[in-house]
Amino acid sequence: MDVQLDPAGDDLPLMANTSHILVKHYVLDLDVDFESQVIEGTIVLFLEDGDRFKKQNRSVEEDCQSESNKGCKLGMPEPCHVPVTNAMTFSSEMEYNDCAICSKGEKDTSDKDGNHDNQEHAAGISSSKRCCDTGNHGSEEFLLVLDCCDLSVLKVEEVDVAAVPGMEKFTRSPELTVVSEELRNQIVRELVTLPANRWREQLDYYARCSQAAGCGELLFDTDTWSLQIRKTGAQTATDFPHAIRIWYKTKPEGRSVTWTSDQSGRPCVYTVGSPVNNRALFPCQEPPVAMSTWQATVRAAASFVVLMSGENSAKPTQLWEGCSSWYYYVTMPMPASTFTIAVGCWTEVKMEPCSSGDSATETPFSPPEADFRRVGVCSHMEYPCRFQNASATTQQVIPHRVFAPVCLTGACQETLLQLIPPCLSAAHSVLGTHPFSRLDVLIVPANFPSLGMASPHIMFLSQSILTGGSHLCGTRLCHEIAHAWFGLALGARDWTEEWLSEGFASHLEDVFWAAAQQLAPHEAREQQELRACLRWRRLQDEMQSSPAEMQVLRPNKDKTGHTSDSGASVIKHGLNPEKIFMQVHYLKGYFLLRFLAERLGDETYFSFLRKFVHAFHGQLILSQDFLQMLLENIPEEKRLELSVENIYQDWLESSGIPKPLQRERRAGAECGLARQVRAEVTKWIRVNRRPRKRKRREREAVFEKLLPDQLVLLLEHLLEQKTLSHRTLQSLQRTYHLQDQDAEVRHRWCELIVKHKFTKAYESVERFLQEDQERPQRDSFIHLLLAWGTGPGHQRRDYVAAKAVSPQPRSSLGASLSQRLVPARHAQKADSHKRGLPPWIWSGAALGFRVLLHR
Repeated sequence: MDVQLDPAGDDLPLMANTSHILVKHYVLDLDVDFESQVIEGTIVLFLEDGDRFKKQNRSVEEDCQSESNKGCKLGMPEPCHVPVTNAMTFSSEMEYNDCAICSKGEKDTSDKDGNHDNQEHAAGISSSKRCCDTGNHGSEEFLLVLDCCDLSVLKVEEVDVAAVPGMEKFTRSPELTVVSEELRNQIVRELVTLPANRWREQLDYYARCSQAAGCGELLFDTDTWSLQIRKTGAQTATDFPHAIRIWYKTKPEGRSVTWTSDQSGRPCVYTVGSPVNNRALFPCQEPPVAMSTWQATVRAAASFVVLMSGENSAKPTQLWEGCSSWYYYVTMPMPASTFTIAVGCWTEVKMEPCSSGDSATETPFSPPEADFRRVGVCSHMEYPCRFQNASATTQQVIPHRVFAPVCLTGACQETLLQLIPPCLSAAHSVLGTHPFSRLDVLIVPANFPSLGMASPHIMFLSQSILTGGSHLCGTRLCHEIAHAWFGLALGARDWTEEWLSEGFASHLEDVFWAAAQQLAPHEAREQQELRACLRWRRLQDEMQSSPAEMQVLRPNKDKTGHTSDSGASVIKHGLNPEKIFMQVHYLKGYFLLRFLAERLGDETYFSFLRKFVHAFHGQLILSQDFLQMLLENIPEEKRLELSVENIYQDWLESSGIPKPLQRERRAGAECGLARQVRAEVTKWIRVNRRPRKRKRREREAVFEKLLPDQLVLLLEHLLEQKTLSHRTLQSLQRTYHLQDQDAEVRHRWCELIVKHKFTKAYESVERFLQEDQERPQRDSFIHLLLAWGTGPGHQRRDYVAAKAVSPQPRSSLGASLSQRLVPARHAQKADSHKRGLPPWIWSGAALGFRVLLHR
């Protein structure tokens, strides 16, 4: 495929020719080897050619358009059928049996899949002459193009699905007398389109087919970003084999997974949310349009626990001494980029035994069969949908488990375990049905480059959220829970519209957290206004320090969602390391949704949001889908001259701060919590101005107790002061116990320490660099390096210098700072000595940059 990319550019290519052929289901069979740091095995792809899925997509697209006008009540495709078995949760006996079956090659499998008419920006991409569509373009052979990098592909072969006993039911002939390519493809076509109420049977056949013998090797080639497969004589996607097996292994340096050690010093590997997504873990179709299901068998040493995106709470099956097998499956079609795996010596954290009350983690909700009845219709492709499940719609807290390194189990028991049920319940009270049937939460290693990451059925959280009370833990938990709806159940059709995921999650985290705390309405409003104040300050900083072209939420404008004829595309700035530090999609998206909620009123807005979730779950969306349905579902008197066009112009397609937001912030009064902070700032400025020897009659200042977000705002205000004495800083530390606060507060405290060369507290900075090398550090290391009196030009120069530092193995993060010194620029280090800063501040910060940039 001829992708015209600038070798020095930062765009991420999506090479898969999804307009011609789609992967409907993946079957992975993998071995994890920690000694060689390689994951090796096979992946079987079940494919559907273009003619069939294009017809399905047109039907879904027409229905989605009718949803905007009719609230998803008319013009729907076949409604989802829910299996009689319990699709919400599974008994431990069933989970164990799933694993046992999988180790023998006869998995109790899951789901029917679906896809949707989703596209990506096609700038700079042209179709390959060799890659024809479903029609016959002459003598050229059809190429299946998969997204792939950092993989060693060993062999590709066609799978003889016709040799599997019982497959004759998927043909028009009672007996398989003459086996041909057409017959094998017919079997796969029938298999991938089984109705949702046959999901177990379907996945069982997927598993059996994946174990079938090969019936001929296929030709393949690889380049930097893709794997290309062809079969001699197959000129169209219809002729191409619809079930293929790829033998491959990952590389230790592959960018999709991180090999490292956990906080207890035990080896582990996990997906890190890399810019290249999962293409360095398995060959796949990366564009969001390629919605697929999957099932996976993973073998590892018996001491390891395998966690994965899966609907079942898997249990290990011992294969032989020292080796266990784990099996997971997913029945809801999702983009391959959402697949997540983590293998390590994790410990399941459980509540301490208590005499009263049952924990949701101990007593999973298991309704009787009779509760499974249709409660409405859905407009996505058919799969066993929880929105069709009467019991699921009323389930406030889904079953959940927590895993962590053994050294962090106590901290998880104290904070995290207590917060999950109220946060899940709060989310349900706002948005309704949980899209996923269960949740695993994993505390990931210290080198994780974020505070959290959500995937289907599993969530990664940083160790940084476990200290300093419940506030940071609760807000981050709510943010990731919100992604179950926005980002996973409803995904962006065009990845450049990241605000559809992060903007919604940022806005909803405040709403969920207020509900979880059971705050009175005025208290919730005050808390949300304070957080808006903090985000406003952050947005102003972001606009001043980031390139204008990266401040736009809808950069492709009218071409948003477009692809090349083959389906290949590029993601603008997808590989730009600077993007990792940016929060523009979070912040501008948050303020847009806050603006709309205030214009419409919370009751009207959240009532619409529930309707929107019900209309579009299981599908991919663009900005116009949300905005058009919003404006069509609110009364004329509440629109207040709002239109899709002016929202595009003011909020989504312009750089800088939106004009409506500027007017709102100028006119708005400061909230009570922020005013209280200003009063405390005034006291501290007075304290700082006092002479060292005070008059005896002068009264000591009395400081108010502040909430965590108030402390953050207080420290940000104090960072604006040119000088603070060491005496003042020492008093600050003592008054608020800053070394014991959460990571957001300690982040600002470290900036003050560095800016004012407060040597007595350098240990706090050292601890921060060792234990909190993640967000809230999307920009923290910039601040730590530059907070002390440098101008914008110096900041940009040093930022670029820090980006240039070469990456080192992530496993070195656990070493002492003396072992982690890096070759920062001599001028920087010399300058740091002149300013009285120890070299480890520079080296530790540069290492933090490398962790973020080498995701």
